[in-house]
Amino acid sequence: MKEITVKELKQMMDENEDFQLIDVREPNEYEVSQIGGELIPLATVPDNVSKIARDKKVIVQCRSGKRSANAIQFLEQQHKFDNLYNLVGGILAWSDEIDPNVQKY
Repeated sequence: MKEITVKELKQMMDENEDFQLIDVREPNEYEVSQIGGELIPLATVPDNVSKIARDKKVIVQCRSGKRSANAIQFLEQQHKFDNLYNLVGGILAWSDEIDPNVQKY
């Protein structure tokens, strides 16, 4: 599984790279803190495959990196995606390394 660090993601954002950011947490978690990802909760990923880009990098994130890894594993195995990157450490790492104003929970 390909991975990306929060610092690499921040650089991509700062350079206005063309990518998709998917947040696989639950809506109540998304309300607490988010970094601009499109909300597709993990349980709904199978029903939303068509919303996930195949023609550019897709970064998948959650709170710590576990659920996003599960989403990527499903998408790679069942739908043959090859452009997915797991955000190492998720929103917790973003809060620690990039923006302490992003609330941890």
